[in-house]
This record gives sequence, structure tokens and C-alpha cells, in this order.
Amino acid sequence: MNIVFFSDVHGMPSTLERLLKHAETLSADRLVFLGDALYHGPRNGIPDLYDPKRVAEILNAHKDSIIAVRGNCDAEVDQMMLDFPIMSDYSELVTPTRRFFLTHGHIWNEHNLPTVPPGTVLVHGHTHVPVIRELENGITLFNPGSISLPKNGMPQSFGFFNEKLLSVLRLEDGSLLI
Repeated sequence: MNIVFFSDVHGMPSTLERLLKHAETLSADRLVFLGDALYHGPRNGIPDLYDPKRVAEILNAHKDSIIAVRGNCDAEVDQMMLDFPIMSDYSELVTPTRRFFLTHGHIWNEHNLPTVPPGTVLVHGHTHVPVIRELENGITLFNPGSISLPKNGMPQSFGFFNEKLLSVLRLEDGSLLI
């Protein structure tokens, strides 16, 4: 199973369209969206080419392949625009080789771990900074970064899993970042 992980779209259709081209190239079976779909958030300036209505249309066209969780900038009005559920604080995905705990990161993160067994991959966005790191308790921390508003000098990025390897790829060209 090939899975593309992405987070923090914040109303920018151009970066979402680029992500979906990579997902097609990677033969993604599932798209895991880690929250913050339409609204840019009060701590961010209004992004270039901000068009949350267009983002909703693009996401809705892929609703059958998306698993999504609620970000801290997602609200009930956003759910009214989307044809798939986004209001859950977490979800779980189990493949033949890995177990994933999916969340945005504003509730569960490396400082507030969910109750999950060792070997679980804690997947979250929220910080806009990509990371893959093993924690002391056997949990893998995996953050794909942000496709729209990266922070700490990082490039726009997304995550990929192919049943064997977790990786973070640059949105610009799909090359390996982590």
C-alpha cells in the first residue's frame, strides 16, 4: 500500500494540485490529510493565491481516497464545504507492516503521546516542520511538514510510505528530504 501524507494546506489550491500530481506519480492508494484545510489561520498572513473554495472542490474530487483528521484551524463551517469527514481529532490506519496514529498535532504529539503500542507511527502536522524520529518508547514520530506554509526554513513537503519506508519529499520536485 502506497500512502501519501500531507498537512496544512491552509486554502492554497496550487500546492494541493502539485501534491496530487506527486500522489499520482507515486501510485498512492490512500491520501492521509492531517488537517488545516481551508482557513489560513490567525497566526499566518493570507497566502498567495488563497482560494479555500477551490481547495474544497479539489479535495472533494478525491474524497474516496482521503482519510482526514481535524486541524486546529478547521471548523464546522469547513466540514460543510467538504464531502468527507474531517472533524475527528484522530484516526488510525493499519497496514500489513505498520500501525499509524493520525492526528493534527495540536492535541497529541511527542510532548503529549496517545496511548498506543510500541511500533506505532505517530503521524501529525501542525508544526509545519518535517521530521522522522524514533522516540524512546518505541513510537516513531512522523511529520510530513506543510505543503503550503513551511516553517524554520524548510521547503514545502509531504510524506510517503510504501510498506517498507517512511520518507519526507520536497513538494517542488518530489526529491527526498528526509
